[in-house]
Order: sequence, then structure tokens, then C-alpha cells
Amino acid sequence: MSELRSLYPAIEPFETGMLDVGDGHSIYYERVGTKGGKPAVFLHGGPGAGIAPDYRRLFDPARYEVVLFDQRGCGRSIPYADLTSNTTWHLVADIERLREKFGFATWQVFGGSWGSTLALAYAETHPERVSELILRGIYTVTRPELDWYYRFGVSEMFPDKWERFLAPLKTDAERTDPVRAYRALLTGENEAVKIEAAKAWSIWEGETITLLPAPEFTAPWLDGHFALAFARIENHYFFHDAWLEDRQLLNNAHRLTGIPGVIVHGRYDMPCPARYAWELHKAWPQAEFHLIEGAGHAYREPGILDRLIRATDQFAG
Repeated sequence: MSELRSLYPAIEPFETGMLDVGDGHSIYYERVGTKGGKPAVFLHGGPGAGIAPDYRRLFDPARYEVVLFDQRGCGRSIPYADLTSNTTWHLVADIERLREKFGFATWQVFGGSWGSTLALAYAETHPERVSELILRGIYTVTRPELDWYYRFGVSEMFPDKWERFLAPLKTDAERTDPVRAYRALLTGENEAVKIEAAKAWSIWEGETITLLPAPEFTAPWLDGHFALAFARIENHYFFHDAWLEDRQLLNNAHRLTGIPGVIVHGRYDMPCPARYAWELHKAWPQAEFHLIEGAGHAYREPGILDRLIRATDQFAG
């Protein structure tokens, strides 16, 4: 077996800024790599997680010009943790605003987890603007996917962590529908209750995204400031089924015909069952499909990261 590829060296942006996208929102963006290189946009997960410096390192800086941005309400975008005018389709429009701002006719779209959801929504809306798609940890936000993670499924694998996730919910009725119950806590007036709920919601995800325990992945979810935006925005999206019709992204995969792509998914991905990555592969057979053995959900899992770096290198020319 060839040596596994890993991240490129750390790099700083050559430009950062804020873009007024309307509706009272301004989003933080940064550009990294070589100006005039192959254009790409990176879509982070969550929704609500924001970007991190290591995401810049998924691309060869000598050959790419990459735009990364914090989606509405998270990271350095303002207003922080705000839910107003914050939907999938607002974000799709924001991606187009960024493309137009920088004058790219087309660009590569890279998204993992929720980022794969948003990448599919964008590519199916604007296929003529996408040169390639690189998707990791496929999530199509169907009701069975949401129930698997927030009702019955992952709870059977992690009963100890599930019990901690349910702790802020005091009644049987609340525990029957955690997404709805958490929404009430996360949008209430009591700030202490909001922070407690946000941490519990966020830690559940932070502790179930890797195949083996990885405290370094959990650490950010323990921070109340990070958790507030992550939990409020993610819960907001999932409560509304991400403003998608049932199986919309899979049913519209035919719109991806002609777009080169790579799908990378961990065999033991808990938040995002592999079945939906397989269904996308069948609906979009032109894309390479890599089901990584011995891997969970996180992009830093060695086998997943190796395939992602190989994918960006593959399309760099």
C-alpha cells in the first residue's frame, strides 16, 4: 500500500474580508494559495461550525486559489449565532455572491458533512458554475438520516454519550423528539440554559464523529461560545429539514451529469450512514466512489484525508 497522504503545510490567507450578503448578515471570507490558480470554494460542516486553519491545507497552495468562508451566523460572520434569514437557500445565494465577487466563471466545490449537503444543493442549482465536486461524509438531510442520529440508531452504539445528550431534556415527551425539545432550549431567553443545551448538543456530535475516541476533536465543542452558534444553527436547520423536499438532493442528482467528482465516505460514519453515500454514487455514477474501511466521519481520519488530498491533487491541473 502506498504511503497515506496528509495535509499540506500551514498557510496564511493572502486576503481576508467581510461580504455584506443582505438580510443584516455579513460573512467572513479568506483567500489562500496562489492568486490566479485553480479556483475552489471550501464549504464547512455543521451547519454552524465555521472554518478552521487546517481546512486551507487540503489544497496544493502552489496550484490552487481557494475561497473559504464562515456561513451565516458562525465563526467570524455577523451577527453571531443568528437564525434570521439563515436557510440552505440563503447560503446557496451567498456562494454565488462570492463567485461573482472574485470573477470565477467556474470553480471546484469541496464540502464535507453538512458541507456535502450544501455543495449538492449549490451544484444542483448552478451546475454550469461547478468544475468539479469533492464530497466527504455525505449527508442528504432526509428524515431517516435525522432520526438515525437524533432518535434511534447511533444511540444504540453510544448509550453512555446518548444519556448525556438527553440530560437537559426533562420529560419523556421531550426525549421522544430531541430536535424539537432542544430548539425550545436553544431559542429561549435563559442564557445559562442555552449554553448548557448548546454544549450538550455539540458534545454529542464531537464525541461520535471519529472511529476511536479523539479528545482533540472534542475540545472545541466544550467551548460555550463555539457551541452556541454550532448548536443553534444546526438545530435550526435540522428542525426545518434544511428547507429541502423529501430526498430532494438524491432525486436531483441527475443535474450533476457531466460534472467530474469524488465521493469519500467512512464505512463506520455514525452521523452520516454510508447508505446515502452509496445511493448518491448510484445516482451519479460518473463520480469516483471511495468507501473507506476503518474510518468514521471526521475528515482527519487517515484513510479519508488521504483520499481527499489525492482528489484535490487529481483536479489541480
